Amino acid sequence: MADRRPEKSCEQACESLKQQDYEVAVKHCTEALLSLSQYPPAHLPEACQAEIDRIKIETLLYRIASLLQLKKYGQADEDCRHVLGEGLAKGDGSFRAVLCCMHLKGKLQIVSNVLSKSLMGESLNGMVTKDLTRLKTLLAETEVIM
Repeated sequence: MADRRPEKSCEQACESLKQQDYEVAVKHCTEALLSLSQYPPAHLPEACQAEIDRIKIETLLYRIASLLQLKKYGQADEDCRHVLGEGLAKGDGSFRAVLCCMHLKGKLQIVSNVLSKSLMGESLNGMVTKDLTRLKTLLAETEVIM
């Protein structure tokens, strides 16, 4: 993958999230996702597609956390359904592998903390709560396994 822009935007989003600059994190995430959409999955080698999938999952998780902090629950829920739908639908373990990798790099905790805070401190509608709780459970399971 010659163009490193999506990965760079993903890393910048993580840094913005750590610095609590949520609007900037959302901007970086959106840039990364737009850039990733330019790679048609059918025309890429498997290793490249795996890397694109990893960046996409990380980016969506950072955007979910940022949107929750900005109290944009509908958008966060839409991204959450995307992550859960695409990540779990494959059934090949790649989604959990990405979560494990994020945990080992210390990147999962920040997303997990935001999810916990939102689930405990905010009054969310039932569907948003259901999706976020499901995602939080997957993140917690990953942290326990590691």
